[in-house]
Amino acid sequence: MKKILLFLLLAVAACGESLVTLNVEPSAEHPRNSEGSFATLKSGRILFCYSQFYGGAADESPARIVKIHSDDDGRTWSPPVTVVENTGGNNVMSVSLLRLQRGTLAMFYCIKNSWIDCRPHIRTSTDEGETWGEPRLIQQAPGYFVLNNDRVIQTSKGRIIVPLAFHRSRGTDPHSSRSWDARAITTWLYSDDDGGTWTESSSWWAMPVPSGSGLQEPGVVELADGTLLSWSRTDQGAQYGFRSNDGGRTFTPPAPTELKSPNGPASIKRLPGGSDLLAIFNDHSGMFPFPPKKRNPFVAAVSSDGGRTWPRRKLVENDPDGLYHYTAIHFSKDAMLIAYCAGDSKVGALNRLRIRRITLDWLREK
Repeated sequence: MKKILLFLLLAVAACGESLVTLNVEPSAEHPRNSEGSFATLKSGRILFCYSQFYGGAADESPARIVKIHSDDDGRTWSPPVTVVENTGGNNVMSVSLLRLQRGTLAMFYCIKNSWIDCRPHIRTSTDEGETWGEPRLIQQAPGYFVLNNDRVIQTSKGRIIVPLAFHRSRGTDPHSSRSWDARAITTWLYSDDDGGTWTESSSWWAMPVPSGSGLQEPGVVELADGTLLSWSRTDQGAQYGFRSNDGGRTFTPPAPTELKSPNGPASIKRLPGGSDLLAIFNDHSGMFPFPPKKRNPFVAAVSSDGGRTWPRRKLVENDPDGLYHYTAIHFSKDAMLIAYCAGDSKVGALNRLRIRRITLDWLREK
């Protein structure tokens, strides 16, 4: 009997977990709670910042950035507190948190003023996010530049890389969406002095085939050998990828990757302690049933060859009515936390924010 009990205990301990620990539901006061980013503080507390909308749920509606925290490795969360009040003509949104190698905490976000003016800014904190310095513009050129949430990285050599999608203006009316061209160009900024000054990559890439989306919402990750893998969402049935061997000064031309997906963003990070990559995206490869052009199912995939192939895949969510996108990934102890928009036909595509805690053992299970 004791041996059977011990076996059952070991079997339970070996099982991975994938549990929702928070749903931030839309309300009349806050009709949309969406994309964000994590950071671990020196105390061990996990900080999460996200966009809290008020007065509407559209991308151009008013929004501020708020924070919540967890002191139990992402199992429970505090109520939200405002970090950055709305200083934009439309909003402030789409935050990336980054622990700089010198120890300070950096926050990147977009100040969106209109359909022809959206640019990323940086603020830094020396007291673990209790207070933040003044915002500094990092893209001096005028225009509409999209920086997705949880996208900014610092490489092993200390270079900060910011992937951007540039949308040209088709008109001059700042209040009309007709002035905004959906066909994005992907580019990158980098800084070698912790965000004090910025240089544009010499590579600007447009979609090499006819497309209504162009190369939207790019991300970037450093591989174990020091090269960079970048990617963008497209309307061509796959994420398109780029590579850099010179720290982001130049990138190869865009080419379709093995991440077959609808026109929705993917997120990629390196798994702790090794070279494997983790991607979370809407998998339309056919490995799992999928509705055409819909951001569903929600899948975690692992690559052991620098993102060229992704043979190991597991379902995270696949409610037929679900829409899953704008993911933040954060590793803590033996687990990872992912935050994402978990929409559906009842609440809308972007309005419910969900945090899920997944043990790393879960990824290894078949």
